[in-house]
Amino acid sequence: MKALRLTRVSPESPTLAVSSFPIPQLKPGYALVRIRYASIQPSDRLNAQGLFPFTRFPIVPGRDYSGTVVDIADKSEQSRSWIGKNVYGTSGSGLSFQIDGTHSQYCLIPQAALIEMPASLSFIQAATVGVPFTTAQICLQRAQVKESDVVLVLGATGAVGSAAVQMARAMGCKQVLTAARHGDLNPDIVLSSSNHAAVLEGIAALTDGRGVDVVIDTVGDLALMSVAVEQLALKGRYSWITAPKGDVSKRLSFDVFQAYRKELSLLGCNSAAPPVEDTAEYLRSMSGWIDQGLLGVQKESEFRVVKLDDAIEAGYKKPGKVVIDME
Repeated sequence: MKALRLTRVSPESPTLAVSSFPIPQLKPGYALVRIRYASIQPSDRLNAQGLFPFTRFPIVPGRDYSGTVVDIADKSEQSRSWIGKNVYGTSGSGLSFQIDGTHSQYCLIPQAALIEMPASLSFIQAATVGVPFTTAQICLQRAQVKESDVVLVLGATGAVGSAAVQMARAMGCKQVLTAARHGDLNPDIVLSSSNHAAVLEGIAALTDGRGVDVVIDTVGDLALMSVAVEQLALKGRYSWITAPKGDVSKRLSFDVFQAYRKELSLLGCNSAAPPVEDTAEYLRSMSGWIDQGLLGVQKESEFRVVKLDDAIEAGYKKPGKVVIDME
């Protein structure tokens, strides 16, 4: 079979190449999945640059996938029923970091992480939802979002942000506010890197001065974060998934006096931290929302589909939404 292989033989950046090696041998607790499509997520590109300290080299990268189960180690009738089923999923802390990932024509997937693909999704669509949807779910769960909450999503037009908006609405939250830099998409608040005061004014106007119960931050702008933290209501929760990139300060300043008086919670969320079995449960929990149309998945036309042999130059080295066709 063919796969992408990430190797590191020095402190320099890892090397990514197309390689050929035997199809993985089954082992207890795993299923062999023929990968049909696998997306290239931003974290895959970061992994290829050697920016995850817990990655074990050499390794096959790739977190999200769709495919078909071709064999399974467990010989029970119930387990064997997985053979031939179309499945999809994402990595958690395992695939692509500690064990070979999904940018490969075949991959061993923990049996406990097998999820049948929703009938409403194509193989390409199913290969794109894992990281963004589970990250959004982690943010909402860690913030203990409930129906009575007013939720603000920063970066609401991005993959994670748009998923968080839809999930909060599906949960029946009292009010879901959107903030994004793309004003043509009609967010409630238009973000500007030079005018964060507009966020203060927008939140105050939209909540009658009360503030918001939950902020889901997918932007990674510390100045914006400082402003948004101040707009949390009593017992407010702030979940974020990113930080400024590059050689810039990662330190945040805020009024600790007001924070303790208001009993605020700051919650960093990392989709690469939970085990793959947990991320699978996140996806299972939202399958009904997908089939009911409460969670809209991006159209196939929004992604650039490339062959495995071209995935490095046309996918890893170029920005944008890319899916690898493993055929």
